[in-house]
Order: sequence, then structure tokens, then C-alpha cells
Amino acid sequence: MIIGFDAKRAFQNNTGLGNYSRMLICGLAQEHKDIHAFLYAPSMSGYYRTYFTSYANISTHQPSGFDRHLPGLWRRFGISMHLTSDKVQLYHGLSHELPHGIPRNIKKVVTVHDLIVWRYPQYYKALDRKIHRIKQKHSCKIADVVIAISEQTKRDLIEFLHVPEEKIRVIYQSCDQIFWQQVTEEEKLDIRQLYHLPEKYFISVGTIEERKNQIASVRALAELPQDYHLVIVGRPHTKYYYDLLKEIKLLNLNNRVHIISKADFEDFPGLYANAIASVYVSHFEGFGIPILESMCCDTPVITSNASSMPEAGGDAVLYACPEDSHNIAQQMQRIIDDNNLRQELIEKGRQQREKFSQKTIIDQFYDLYKSLIPSINEED
Repeated sequence: MIIGFDAKRAFQNNTGLGNYSRMLICGLAQEHKDIHAFLYAPSMSGYYRTYFTSYANISTHQPSGFDRHLPGLWRRFGISMHLTSDKVQLYHGLSHELPHGIPRNIKKVVTVHDLIVWRYPQYYKALDRKIHRIKQKHSCKIADVVIAISEQTKRDLIEFLHVPEEKIRVIYQSCDQIFWQQVTEEEKLDIRQLYHLPEKYFISVGTIEERKNQIASVRALAELPQDYHLVIVGRPHTKYYYDLLKEIKLLNLNNRVHIISKADFEDFPGLYANAIASVYVSHFEGFGIPILESMCCDTPVITSNASSMPEAGGDAVLYACPEDSHNIAQQMQRIIDDNNLRQELIEKGRQQREKFSQKTIIDQFYDLYKSLIPSINEED
């Protein structure tokens, strides 16, 4: 099978969409040697420039000549020109987008992670909102299969874009392999010293923005004993970051809330593993990858009883209303008071995370690709 992939974020993004792209591309190349992957990206510089070079069945394409000066246009219109010469049988847009002009004989798959731009348009600038909506509409219209990363996203695809249900396939996402490897006590100590972590802390991972709702976790912390802290790991984003700082100051929590804005990705497992629990009370998510990352690090989770979070957490986490900081504080206090409950959540998390293992996800995509490419079916 010759599969083309939209690889912009695989090279340039070190968070959710980038991790999803790298997990899928590398997992397929490693587990299924009959796949040859062509990666199309406007730039292959940066931290991940050599990430795929060890795979004999992965090739790359980037714009050349005049196209290098118009990478956005090349990504939307130029990629299709390479697909026939590369003998691509199926093209997979990994993050909401498919280029224009894909030949009809090439199957088209697009992954849609969420429809937040439709459900919460106020979180986007007007131009960004328009561009995202145009791209999602186009991609869902021309795709043979639309991948939703949760049942929540599937429902939103039907509600907002009127995608036929039979065209949608729910395939959950996994998280990076570094989260599946046990963090040693020595590594935990190194992380504590490197980031000057307090002894007892809850952790909240995610871009600092209104939808992620970190202010609710700060308010909840104010109800807990003085020796408990909150570590927020995420990039500052928009005005909300300054609203968060004001709330911290108002509640006199400057010494108990610690914001880490530039943590190395390789250190995330240690940051999770040192925490008492993870607090992820977002208002809305397409999936909620920090929930899975936490469970992989044996860190109990408190999350929202909304959108896709119950899909990710199952019965392995504690739920709270994201609008109710007192409810969040109650769940945090339960974990502080009851070590048996904490251990029970860790054990349930180990079972729940297996639903999202890389092998499970990779095999589902491989079977999907196989079902879509006629020549493969004829050989069988």
C-alpha cells in the first residue's frame, strides 16, 4: 500500500496534532512493512527534521523552486500534483484538511479532531474561524471516510457539517510512546529538581486558554490545605493567561500555583508521575489527551463530566462539573484523604488505557486502509 500523509504538523508541532501524526505514521511504518508512506510538508526543518529518516518505507516531499515561497498554497493545491507520480493509492489528511485536486482514483481520508470552531466560535479570530470552517467543510465533503477521534466529534460532524453517519468512522487516538514507559524513582527525582516542584501538587496540562478552564482549578485549590499546590503546564494564550494571574493574586495563591510554560516534551511523563493527581476540567474537548497521558503515567485523574472526557476516562477517573470549583475541590480532597481510592484509580487507569494503545489504533487504521484500496482487496 502506498499512502500519502499530510505531514505539516508531524514536522512542526510538538503537541497534540503533531504527536497524533507522528504516532500514526511511525506506528504504521513499523508494524506494517507493506505500507510505503509519503510525507508531504511545506517545511521539514526544526526539531523533528530527522525524526523519520530511520524508516526505509517512509519518503518525504516538500515544495521546491517558486513553491517554497508560497508554502500555504502548495499545501492546499500543490500536493495533489505529486500524488500520481508517487503512485499514492490513498491520501490521509491528519488534521482536518485535504488538498484540492486529489485525483479521483485516489481514496481520501481525513481525521477531524474536534469542531470547536463551530461550537465555540468566540475562541477564534474572525479570519481564522472562516479559514478553519472552509477547510473542514471541503475536506468532509470530498473525503471517502471521515475519521472522528471520539463519539463526541462524530455527533458534532453530523450536527454542524451534516456529514452522513455512514461516512464517519470513530477511531480513538493514542498518546506518544514516552508516556507508556514507566518513570523510575531516579527520573522522578531529577524532574523534581529540574523544575523545582513542590512536594505535594496536582497537575493541570494544556494550553492556558478559556476553554481549558484553569481558573476553576485555581479556585478549587484555594479550598485545600495550605501544603497542597497546583502546577499548570502549558503555553500562555490570549487574554485568559492574564485573567488567570489576576485570580491567583486575588486568592493569595502566588506561592501555591506554579506555571511552567516551556517544559520539554520528554519531561512530561515525570511531571505527571510526581503529581498526586491530574486535574483536567476543560469545558470541551474532542478527546482529552491529557487524561490518557495521566493514566499511562499512573496518575489519577479528575476531569469534566462533559463532552468527550467520559469517553476517555471511563470508570477510571473522578468527574466534576467544570463550572463548579467547589465540586472540583471536593474530588481533589477525596484523593488527598483516601489513599485506597487513589490506588484504585491507578489500577483502573491501567485497564482503561489499553483501549487506546498504539497497536490497537494502528491496526484499526491498517484495516481501514486495506478496505478502501481495491487492488489490496483483489490480491486477498
